Amino acid sequence: MSFTPQELKTIVSDGLLSFPLTDFDANLEFDQKSYTRRLEWLAPYGASALFAAGGTGEFFSLSPEEYPSVIKTAVDVCRGTVPIIAGAGGSTRQTIAYAQAAEKAGAHGILLMPHYLTEASQEGLAAHVEAICKSVNFGVIVYNRAQAKYTPDTLARLAERCPNLVGFKDGVGDIEYMVSVYQKMGERFSYLGGLPTAEVYAAAYKALGVPVYSSAVFNFIPKTAMKFYEAVRDDDMKTQHELLKNFFMPYLDIRNKSAGYAVSIVKAGAAIVGHGAGPVRPPLSDLKPDEVQALRELIEKLGPQAL
Repeated sequence: MSFTPQELKTIVSDGLLSFPLTDFDANLEFDQKSYTRRLEWLAPYGASALFAAGGTGEFFSLSPEEYPSVIKTAVDVCRGTVPIIAGAGGSTRQTIAYAQAAEKAGAHGILLMPHYLTEASQEGLAAHVEAICKSVNFGVIVYNRAQAKYTPDTLARLAERCPNLVGFKDGVGDIEYMVSVYQKMGERFSYLGGLPTAEVYAAAYKALGVPVYSSAVFNFIPKTAMKFYEAVRDDDMKTQHELLKNFFMPYLDIRNKSAGYAVSIVKAGAAIVGHGAGPVRPPLSDLKPDEVQALRELIEKLGPQAL
């Protein structure tokens, strides 16, 4: 089943979102069977949508040949259960190829990841986004982070030119900037929090009019991830503070020990709970044994994650 851009906007305007890990075998090849089992495990926990081949899914390390298989697997496994939004990024022509492959594979939209490396003017960023939006029919969510930071005026121009640009995901965390974007764009976009370990920022973003965020820890503690989201939704500060103190802040201490651990720690967590996704691909590196043990102790304190 396909969704119109406006239907996609409605879907991502409520609930918890997540980025499933991409499974690799011992030789760092895409492990389709393991990925299928992962999606079957996560699908019933209640996420509003899943981002296949997103940042936590190591989109940046996938080859163009692997990418369609990852997306199609996610669509096929989650059909009728959870909408699939594909990650897509890189140069303009490369991103168009990824976006069109995702649309062909049955994805319900794309999360437009930053282009590669080079700085760009607002005019250049706008041309990049417009070209990608016009290359597909489904909905596009732009990811504001790294080299792809869009001014409110740029977003307004893009919204006029690109009816299928329906979402804005922030990975920067500048409160003044977010207020200016929301005041400029209003209900034109759906708004998503997209900082690493987004739970830490969830209450603040909700106060800004951004109640939806994507959870990386959903990959290994889905029950707790949903519990935290519900606490944010219900303004249950007691539960939020308990989980922040007892899990998320110590978790950040481990994550911040090395660059790239935002992905590596999630793969370590998945392995600890019996749903391993294999190692990360270079240039990322896996957690060290003492770091894995510290993470294990945090997870065990949360209790069982089964539905």
